[in-house]
Amino acid sequence: MATREITMQSFAQESSPPFNSREFRKAMGKFATGVSVITTQHQEHTHGMTANAFMSVSLDPPLVLVSLDNRSHMHRILPATGLFGVSVLAEGQEEISNHFAGRSVDGLRFNFVSRRNVPLLEGAVAYFVARVVNVHAAGDHTLYVGQVKHFESVDARPLLFYSGGYERVSRKNSGSRR
Repeated sequence: MATREITMQSFAQESSPPFNSREFRKAMGKFATGVSVITTQHQEHTHGMTANAFMSVSLDPPLVLVSLDNRSHMHRILPATGLFGVSVLAEGQEEISNHFAGRSVDGLRFNFVSRRNVPLLEGAVAYFVARVVNVHAAGDHTLYVGQVKHFESVDARPLLFYSGGYERVSRKNSGSRR
């Protein structure tokens, strides 16, 4: 494993090569994440987008964060709606993920359920409904912090994303948890 320690002194003296965005993205892909679809209702239409940049921020108050590309349609409409849903996808929902990532799947059928008037994808392993309470510009993305108003989950396996592809949870030693 290649590691590199940077101190303030060495940082100031070191001349670094040009930043390689492709290699940075590849390195970030080594961090396995769940796959979620962010949804909202705007002008009587349901809008959604696939995102793996979703995380818990705080338990008290219950806060979550989604990171949206500034070029995305969701980024343009979320400030107007103020509410969003997060459906954490289950194994077997790869086609739904692809659909909401802009890669249409012919003949794909899926259903929405509604919680607190926010659409969520049926069959997900967890649902969250949040009200936007803070927004932070962050480079080419914007971070939306939401206070959770509703959540629920089922005991099922989530869909994972790792190194540019979908993966599944493996529980080889399910009897010994540490």
